[in-house]
Amino acid sequence: MPGTARTGSPVGSRAARWRIGLIGMAVIGAWTIMGVRLFQVQIVRAEELAARALDQRLVSRAIAADRGTIFDASRNQLAVTVEGTTIYVDPAQVSEPILAADLLSKVLGLDRDLLYEKLTRDARFVFIARQLPLEQARQVQELEIEGLGFYAEPRRVYPFGSVAAQVVGFTDIDNKGIEGIEFRYEGLLSGTPGELVVETDPSGRIIPHGRSDVRPAVPGTDLILTIDTSIQYIAERACDEALEETQAASCVIVVEDVETGAVLAMANRPGFSPEDRSKTDADLFINRAVRSTYEPGSTQKLVTVAAALEEGVISWSTTFDVPDEIEIVEGACSDRSGLIQGCYQDFNQHPEAEMSVLQIVTESSNVGTILVQQRLGDQAHLRYLDAFGFGSRTGIDFPGEAGGAGSENIDPSCTPCTAAAAIGYNVSVTPLQMATVYSTIANDGEWIRPHLVESVVDSQGDSHALDIGRRRVVSPGTAAILRRLLQSVVEAPEGTGRRAQVPGYSVGGKTGTTDKYVQELGRYGEDVVASFVGMAPISDPKLVVVVVIDSPQAGRLGGEVAAPVFAEVMERALHQLGVPPDG
Repeated sequence: MPGTARTGSPVGSRAARWRIGLIGMAVIGAWTIMGVRLFQVQIVRAEELAARALDQRLVSRAIAADRGTIFDASRNQLAVTVEGTTIYVDPAQVSEPILAADLLSKVLGLDRDLLYEKLTRDARFVFIARQLPLEQARQVQELEIEGLGFYAEPRRVYPFGSVAAQVVGFTDIDNKGIEGIEFRYEGLLSGTPGELVVETDPSGRIIPHGRSDVRPAVPGTDLILTIDTSIQYIAERACDEALEETQAASCVIVVEDVETGAVLAMANRPGFSPEDRSKTDADLFINRAVRSTYEPGSTQKLVTVAAALEEGVISWSTTFDVPDEIEIVEGACSDRSGLIQGCYQDFNQHPEAEMSVLQIVTESSNVGTILVQQRLGDQAHLRYLDAFGFGSRTGIDFPGEAGGAGSENIDPSCTPCTAAAAIGYNVSVTPLQMATVYSTIANDGEWIRPHLVESVVDSQGDSHALDIGRRRVVSPGTAAILRRLLQSVVEAPEGTGRRAQVPGYSVGGKTGTTDKYVQELGRYGEDVVASFVGMAPISDPKLVVVVVIDSPQAGRLGGEVAAPVFAEVMERALHQLGVPPDG
C-alpha cells in the first residue's frame, strides 16, 4: 500500500545481531584473558618477573686481588704486581687490517703476519697483547686503530731479573704461580678476587643510580724470604765465572745460615729471566739445588767418620794400616771391575802406611775410610745415613724436592755396596741435603730444617714467623772433633782442600770428585761432578757453603775446580754479614 515503510528481512537482522554478539563476546574474552594475564604478571608473578628483569640488567665483573709481594731478607722486592694494560680487538670493526698489523708490529715487537691473522679472524673478541707496560699501551692508543679496546690488568714483574729466578719462580699470563715460591705459596699470594655487580641498559651502559654492589677483593699475603739478594748475587756471579773457566754443564751454590737453617743464597747457573722466558729451555727453570741429585763422593766421608766417632769405635787419632787399594770381593782388583763390584783405590798410589783418622780425612783416603766403615759395621752405618737425612726430603718449603737415595738403596748383604756408600757412591743427595749435613756438624750436631720463607705478612701488616724443625744427630763433642778434621783438610799442607782457604778466617770443609754414572751405558763415564762443602769460621761457624759443578771440562778435581769458588763466595758472604775474622 502506498505510504507503508518497507523493513529488512528478519533473517538478515538476526544474522547481524549474531555477528555483533560474537564480536562482543570475543572482545570480552580477550579483555578477560588480558586481565587474567595482567593479574598474573602484576600481582601473582610480579616479584619473580621483576627479579628476572633485574638479572637481565645486572652485569657481574670480577675484581682481581692484588697478588702478594715477595721480599728478600732485607725487604727488597723480588716479585711484585704492577698495573698493566691488555689490548683486544673486534676484527669486524678494523677497516684496514694490513696497515693496522704493520703499525702494531712496530710498537709491540710482535710478528706482523700473526697480528694480521688476529685482526681478520672471524670473531668479535681477540686478544692482541696482555699485561703490557703502561707506556707501551699508551703508544698503541696513540695509533687510533679502529676496533681496538683496552682494559687494566695487573702484571707480575721481577725487579732483580734473573737473580734467584729458580727460587722465586714465576706466574702464568693469568698471574697464577706455576714455578718456585710463586707456585708453592699460590694459596697465600693469590688472595681472594672480589666482585662488582652493576645495572646496565640493553646497550651495556651503566644505569645511573641503578643497583651497584661491590664485594672488595682481599689482597694476597706478602712473603719475606730468607734469601739475601747481595749474597745471592755473589753466588750467581761466582757460578757464572766457574762455568766460563771450566766449561761445565751447570753450577749450583747453596749458602745456609748454620744457627737457623735459613737459606741465604741458592744459585743455579745457567739462569733465565722470569719476564722473558718464551724462548728459554724449560730445563733452566729447575732449581737443581733442591730437585737434582748426584753421588756426593768424598764429601760423604764425613758422615762415615761421624758415625764411627759417635759410636765410640774410633777417635781422631786412631790409626789404620792403609794400602793404596782394598779388595772387597776376591779377584775384583785383578780385573779393575769397578767401584760397586769390589775394588777400591786411593787417588794416588802409595805403599801401605799407618794413617790416623785425621790423616785419612785430611788426605781423603778412600781405602782408609772403608776401613773405618768396616770397624763401624753396616747396620750402624746405615742408621746414621738415615739420621743425617740421606734418602729423605729435608722438608724445605719449595715444591718438587727430591729425596735422593740413602739406606733403602743399599743392600746390607752386599759388602761392596756398603763400602761404596762409605765413600759417597751408591747414595745420592741434593746440594741442599749436603748443606744440611754440614750445617748439622757446624751447629754442634743438631739438624735444623732448611727454609726459604722467613715469615708471612697478612693484610693487616702483621708478620708471622714459620715453625722450624730440629733434631739431634750427633753429640756436640763429636761435632767439635769433626770440625777440626775438616779444618785440617783446608789448612794442612797435605790437605785436599787448600784452595778453599779464606784470608783472615779459619775454614773447614771437604772436597768431592765423583764419576758420573751413565744410565744409558750402565756404567760410569768420563765426566765427573766436582764439589766442595765447607763452613767458617771454625771457631764459631756462621755459614755453610756448598759448591757443585757438573761435568767440568777444564779441571776435574773438587779441590781445584770447586774449592776456589767456595773460597770466593764464603769470603764475600762473611764480609756482607759483618762476621769478624778469627784467623
